Amino acid sequence: MVGSMVDWGEDERRLTDSVSVLVGDANGAYPSGNTLLVRGVGESVVIDPSVTVVARGGAPIAVDAVINSHSHEDHMAGNGSFPHARLHIHDDDLPGARSIDGLMEVYGFTGRVRSDFERVILDEFHYTPRPDAEGFTDGHVFDLGGGVTVEAVHLPGHTRGHSGFRIDDVFFLSDIDLTGFGPYYGDVWSDLEDFEASLAKVRDEEADFYVTFHHKGVIEGRETFVEMVDAFTAVIGRRHEAMLEFLREPHSIDEMREHRFIYRPHVETAFVESVESRSADLHVQRMLRRGEAVEVEPGRFRRT
Repeated sequence: MVGSMVDWGEDERRLTDSVSVLVGDANGAYPSGNTLLVRGVGESVVIDPSVTVVARGGAPIAVDAVINSHSHEDHMAGNGSFPHARLHIHDDDLPGARSIDGLMEVYGFTGRVRSDFERVILDEFHYTPRPDAEGFTDGHVFDLGGGVTVEAVHLPGHTRGHSGFRIDDVFFLSDIDLTGFGPYYGDVWSDLEDFEASLAKVRDEEADFYVTFHHKGVIEGRETFVEMVDAFTAVIGRRHEAMLEFLREPHSIDEMREHRFIYRPHVETAFVESVESRSADLHVQRMLRRGEAVEVEPGRFRRT
């Protein structure tokens, strides 16, 4: 077993005999997050070690393996804090764990945006390449001993390999975070249809506790969970309708990006423009498939 052992005090929230949440700063608000700690008889794992795990210097117990739900900077911040632990991530997101170039391909940023965000990832999120990372697929079971298992559930859309995990009476949702912001599908490796299918799939999950990586943290009870999933899913429809309304007059993707349908006007980060463009393009492609909009001239679209 490896890794420094650090007392988290009240910030370790015990859900079951084997599952705890290591609560990130501001209840896991970005750039931090809520890390899952799973104790078995033979092994223990952490899922998505956050920047708070790095800042605290480790986990409450020695860690044998790290599992990343997907390749995004905030979920991989602590990978380097457990250098001798095995590193697992879904096959489809392996490149992002193995090298910084692979991670940048997940986002699809280019030019100055790519170079600026790469520096943020290295400096603020402590990105550590793990060329030893091992892949898994949907349904893979990590047996930690003593009847404690972690089962991977592939939930793509946010990224190609984004996954949730079943452990005891706990379901870890990762970045199906059920916030008012709504689903994020603004990377090159994101897919709107896949995200909606994953939301429908995860809605059927039965658990006593549902855990998001950001903001909401621990959600108790299926009834509350289903209400939150439905509200989260509805954001996609509201965005789509807002974009259709905007396209009563012909507009380009660049003009949709400037209008902003994802982020509020005051939000300023290196990747906002890229995410707005990518998200708008996904919705416009959906409109074209459905016959809701037409391309009136190259690169300009209007609702039908």
